[in-house]
Amino acid sequence: MSKYQDRLMKHIEEHPEFIQPESRKKEMVNNFLKPGLQDLCVSRSSFSWGIPVPFDDGHVIYVWIDALSNYITALGYDPDNKGELYKKYWPADVHVIGKDILRFHTIYWPIMLMALGEPLPKQVFGHPWMLFGEEKMSKSRGNVIYADGLVRHFGVDAVRYYSLHEMPFAQDGSITYEVFMSRYNSDLANTLGNLVNRTVSMVNKYFDGELVSNSVPGDFDEDLKTVASGAFARVDEKMKTLHVADSLDEIWRVVNRANKYIDETAPWVLAKDEGSRERLATVLYNLTETIRIIASLLSPFMPDTAEKIREQIGAEDISCASADKFGITKIGTKVGEAKPLFARIDIEKKMEELASEHEEEASVEIAPFKDYIEFEDFEKLDIRVGKVIECEKVKKSKKLLRFLLEVGSETRQILSGIAQYHEPEEFIGKNVLFIANLKPRKIMGLESNGMILSAEFEDQLTALTTLKDIQSGAEVV
Repeated sequence: MSKYQDRLMKHIEEHPEFIQPESRKKEMVNNFLKPGLQDLCVSRSSFSWGIPVPFDDGHVIYVWIDALSNYITALGYDPDNKGELYKKYWPADVHVIGKDILRFHTIYWPIMLMALGEPLPKQVFGHPWMLFGEEKMSKSRGNVIYADGLVRHFGVDAVRYYSLHEMPFAQDGSITYEVFMSRYNSDLANTLGNLVNRTVSMVNKYFDGELVSNSVPGDFDEDLKTVASGAFARVDEKMKTLHVADSLDEIWRVVNRANKYIDETAPWVLAKDEGSRERLATVLYNLTETIRIIASLLSPFMPDTAEKIREQIGAEDISCASADKFGITKIGTKVGEAKPLFARIDIEKKMEELASEHEEEASVEIAPFKDYIEFEDFEKLDIRVGKVIECEKVKKSKKLLRFLLEVGSETRQILSGIAQYHEPEEFIGKNVLFIANLKPRKIMGLESNGMILSAEFEDQLTALTTLKDIQSGAEVV
């Protein structure tokens, strides 16, 4: 590592865009590079899982060495034959990774590539976290909000929108159920959904669902067209620098401008005057065409919603390539039925539903307790701690693992039917609890001297271990 420190620092200085955002770059430079890099051991011997070191059976490759190399080996990289995929896709335009693993991607990985003589990724973006309110999510604190639960209640596109829009470029985002639903109602149901619903409803009401004309321009038209057709360039520019939330703001700028256009042109007033019918048709055409552009812009962010909008307005093309062109929709296009894209949420009622659901999840069904026993009955069990020195699957058995335990100065062989729930390597060096005074018995030709204790729940078994390391053979009391 130390050999490449100056070279990596020079690369960062000559490529200011290499680590983004700027705050993450300063963190890597000031906390790791400037104090001086420590050399890195590329293998580990404290556990056995992982890729074995070819020349030493006692070591496995340090996980970050083989994990990072996957970026290029997945493309068929080989020092002697780099392959077409590697030539096509490497160097990567950007790695988007969590800020907590930035050091591995901006120090370890570039140095590995330098050692190989391969080009570095063009940029590494350290993505911030989504917090619960002001706190980091934690199972132990009980403040975790799961994406699949949000999707079940609010739909996948609402979750996409919130996750993308509420995560600032260089700062942690924040989520609570109340804030999520408030944003859902204001941005999705009221602003976007209402725009589409009102427009499609008016086309159906006033022109039997057909766009009949766009030939009578008027005030406010050009400003609407400019904002709508210019949005693609603004979104594209924001996305080039990974300002995703700002990109969505640009799309909502079009949505807000279209809603304002409805207020400015007042189609319901035009509908009362037969002489304004052509102007009304033009207004509704402009709104429908603007909504088509909105659907085009939304398609990478909220694809399901974009498709629903396309169906309602009868659009043929909502590709991103069409997003900067105003006037594509053909006269004579028939719109569909106006359906709410996002139904408003009664926040108080929904919070009660969520609270009830969480209570049900917390009240877990467990196996009934067995009848009371006397203390003397418990004393008959000799429960001991055994350190696992060998563990392997029993041949011709899908269920059995063979354990060799160190128990003080002696060893014990025990067979346990937990092969479906654990890999043998998990146990090496671990302490397990076992009943030592069961009569030996033969299973599949092998003698088993005891029973390893496991906890069972919902068809899952997990072996019981000690919280701290303790002398093997210790008695459980």
